[in-house]
Amino acid sequence: MEDTTRTELEAAAFRRLLAHLGERTDVQNIDMMNLTGFCRNCLSRWVQEAADERGIPLTKEAAREHVYGMPYPEWKELYQTEASAEQKAAFEEASKAHG
Repeated sequence: MEDTTRTELEAAAFRRLLAHLGERTDVQNIDMMNLTGFCRNCLSRWVQEAADERGIPLTKEAAREHVYGMPYPEWKELYQTEASAEQKAAFEEASKAHG
């Protein structure tokens, strides 16, 4: 597969992932971290790091807005719930397992 084609396919898949996460506001970041080891904040950090590697200025807030589809504080207000004791315990356990 050509590099350009692969990049286009990967970009399309990433846009689809963002759209899917935008539709699944019921899925909390802590649940994503517990199950997959990454969350929306990780994705936004990866976008910002990719921009930094290319010398493209991108703030943490702008990267989060790209991933969340809105300013992060607004998303938190609308969709983030308080983590349960079980979620917090699972997060602590997963964090220990991954160093």
